Amino acid sequence: MINISKLYCGEATPGDWIRYGEKDLQKPALKQASDRRPIVVWNITRTCNLKCVHCYNDSGMNKPCNELLTVQAKAVLDDLSKFGVPSVLFSGGEPLMRPDLFELIEHAGKLGVRTVISTNGTLITAETAKKIKSMAVSYVGISLDGIGEVNDMFRAVPGAFDKAVSGIRNCKDAGVRVGLRLTLTQKNVQDIHALFDFFEAENIERVCFYHLVPSGRGAGIACEDLTHKQSRNAIEAILSKAKQFKQAGRQTDILTVDNHVDGVYLYLKLLKEDPKAAAEVWKLLTWNGGGMYSSGVGIGCIDFNGKVHPDQFWGHYDLGDVHERPFSRIWTDADEPLLKGLRDRRAYIKGRCRLCKYFDACGGSLRVRADLHFKDQWAPDPACYLTNEEIGLDAAKQVELRENGEDFKMPD
Repeated sequence: MINISKLYCGEATPGDWIRYGEKDLQKPALKQASDRRPIVVWNITRTCNLKCVHCYNDSGMNKPCNELLTVQAKAVLDDLSKFGVPSVLFSGGEPLMRPDLFELIEHAGKLGVRTVISTNGTLITAETAKKIKSMAVSYVGISLDGIGEVNDMFRAVPGAFDKAVSGIRNCKDAGVRVGLRLTLTQKNVQDIHALFDFFEAENIERVCFYHLVPSGRGAGIACEDLTHKQSRNAIEAILSKAKQFKQAGRQTDILTVDNHVDGVYLYLKLLKEDPKAAAEVWKLLTWNGGGMYSSGVGIGCIDFNGKVHPDQFWGHYDLGDVHERPFSRIWTDADEPLLKGLRDRRAYIKGRCRLCKYFDACGGSLRVRADLHFKDQWAPDPACYLTNEEIGLDAAKQVELRENGEDFKMPD
């Protein structure tokens, strides 16, 4: 995640302690990003009441899976707590369709594990919101992918937008910290300003803009991904709006997700606008390490079959199964080849990422996107929209890449 409010506008935001190593007396201390235990995204169920066209794990109604029983899920939470995992994000499918969700959240709370719910919001009644509040859930992320019919087209269910809005308002009324999540595509990128208008009108503090990762059903709409020019324009629009909110004295928590190049782009922009601020941002970006300390290090996933992955998009690669081994043992398996590579990227990375002068801040971004696009997890991230000139890839270095067989054809 790249926190625009923090890095570009100097806002203090709730995730600074884990994202940038800043001190918080109410949170455990972190030595450095590479030492942290992972935040675990847990797809607690495959069942979902919507049929989102870009669902990264192909969830829906009546789809088979090997969900853990309540007693098994509690044992996983016991292990995660002992392992020192700072937070568990309950996702799905639609997590609110799992009958024992609140029992599991309550168990996690007793263990001292911070909990988050990632939901489509359509099932959050006023009573459900009050229950979420009583359970001390840290945050509820509600997915929207446009306003009105645009969102419903993505969700493939008429009325999903209105129900999600009702869920947002119920959370707000109950005092639950809530935010929006949106995946940027060709169909909704033109709606960024309308989404910010909605964000402001509903007095929502947090919004996350996700870059598309073509996994699950998302592979079927890979053609809807933004061009590099559109990505740059989208980030410019997000940065501009964040600054407007700052100047108006409005507290925000605006982030982009799944493309660490955004941090470098922000840094380059600040170099021109405020070199002193840019220097501070560089320190934060390099502490975080971008993709270097994300998949397989700072984030992990347990899917609805109990399979463990380096992140939620690596459904095609299993690290192990919590039905058979504890997550802590799977995560610390010194012989697992993909984990070894993800934790020592410099020794494996190829192409323009290997020679990029901003590798320390970006870390090669999202390895799973390279794997899905190039069939090589160490190839460049195809979503990198920085030019060769911007990353310091001069003619001599381009020749070096061609001679080494690392001249990957990047999309436009």
